Amino acid sequence: MILQIFLGLLVLLGLSIPVGAVLFLLGVGVAQFHSPFPLLRGLGQVVWSASASSTLIAIPMFVLLGEVLVKGGVAARTYGALDKWFSWMPGGLVHANIATATMFSATSGSSVATAATVATVAMPQAERLNYDPRLFSGAIAAGGTLGILIPPSINLIVYGFLTETSIPQLFSAGLIPGLVMAAGFMAITALICAVRPDLGGPSRHYGWGERLASLRELVPIVLLFLVVIGSIYRGWATPTESAAIGVAMAMVIAVLGDGLSRRAIVEALHGTIRITAMIMLVIAGAYFLNFALTSAGLGRMLTQLLEGAGLSAMGLLLLVIALYIMLGFFVETLSLMVATIPIVVPIIAAAGFDKVWFGVLLIVLIEMALITPPVGLNLYVVQGARRGGSLTQVMVGVIPYVIVMLLMVAVLVAFPALALWLPSKA
Repeated sequence: MILQIFLGLLVLLGLSIPVGAVLFLLGVGVAQFHSPFPLLRGLGQVVWSASASSTLIAIPMFVLLGEVLVKGGVAARTYGALDKWFSWMPGGLVHANIATATMFSATSGSSVATAATVATVAMPQAERLNYDPRLFSGAIAAGGTLGILIPPSINLIVYGFLTETSIPQLFSAGLIPGLVMAAGFMAITALICAVRPDLGGPSRHYGWGERLASLRELVPIVLLFLVVIGSIYRGWATPTESAAIGVAMAMVIAVLGDGLSRRAIVEALHGTIRITAMIMLVIAGAYFLNFALTSAGLGRMLTQLLEGAGLSAMGLLLLVIALYIMLGFFVETLSLMVATIPIVVPIIAAAGFDKVWFGVLLIVLIEMALITPPVGLNLYVVQGARRGGSLTQVMVGVIPYVIVMLLMVAVLVAFPALALWLPSKA
């Protein structure tokens, strides 16, 4: 049954069927051929249960928060300010790409939105200053992945919902690894450009007066992050409530920056509806598939299979990591999460691993899937923002950053406290 589900997933996705529909079809197949119960009679109740959780209201709110910042021009002003602080380093403007992606990740919660925003703002600069297209575009694609690790993260909300794990703890657990990985991206960029200065383009130096003046563009974003995440971390607000506060603050910031027109508001609402509908369909499909798999006894079958293999806890973890790396080449990230979490996480938890820690590790692996061909969404988003060149250039450019992600996986496995220290202080 496991092999049938996996092959069915690949075939249906290969036919370009929407991910949510694929998950429902797989659930129907399992219910019809592998379950002794008439599960289809409960389809309506299962879908209702999946969509009625108040926790999920946070998803459209965080999506709207990011959309308001993009449409209101806040992201472009942030990029210009960070350019003045980081472009002196070896690699020049490439560091501004990563820094902007890091800061925008702290408000958007979406990798694709982060990559698209930075690419739209940065690409004209790359062409004007004659940067190497591979490293420049690769940094944007990789930096965009931070959107699902640095809180608020939509993917962490989905993980917390599916595994019944505390979302505030997941948010705090993802913060330090996210910042460390951003620093790793900048470090490897500086190293590459120190060895090959021709790849990084010209360093740009600004006076302290210009730098200090640019802080006025960064202060609103920092305050927004502190209010949204701080209210969750301190227990003053739920993720949903803090997201609503964040939307209100984002609108005020955009209005004060003279960037929130009526057209911008309409575009932000349309984008939010479109993205939220896609995510909710996927979650409902995954919920029904999980219900069918549980009724068919898949969890018991996997547990028996792994126990029979005689793997240690660490051996099991390494097997799961290898599985996610392999699947990441072929399966879209959100569908990879929702299709595997109900199966994998109970087994990982039974082996003694912390679910909060594994959630962060899983997101890093999912981030890798966003920039590995042939399915990596961020690759296509960045290529779409370019005026020329090939997709191969973007693929080559992300290689150093994939190495950093692999190192982060190793660090998280060796030092779980990197993710668990901050939640333990709550």
